[in-house]
Amino acid sequence: MTATKTLRALLQELRYASPNGCIKNSLAARYLLAQYKKYSTTDLQLCKARDEALFLGQTYLTYLGSLRKYNELHKEYHGRGERSVKETADLVGFKLPTDPK
Repeated sequence: MTATKTLRALLQELRYASPNGCIKNSLAARYLLAQYKKYSTTDLQLCKARDEALFLGQTYLTYLGSLRKYNELHKEYHGRGERSVKETADLVGFKLPTDPK
């Protein structure tokens, strides 16, 4: 993944994590953009710090994505006490048999 794609994905994950979806005044977004500008190099330059920064950005991206997915799963399957048989069947994707009368 290139540095630009990593930056865009990180900013998208920050939008997901933001309570109002706006990261215009976010300190984290400012920091990411400052680091991206700091480690931007041309194709003719070799910079180990840029590779390390890209790896760190990908690591943060993985962390933020995993945290968001965990919270979604936790919200979906978190125990809310006793569930009815129908709710449990709907949760796992089964259909209950109907009694024809």
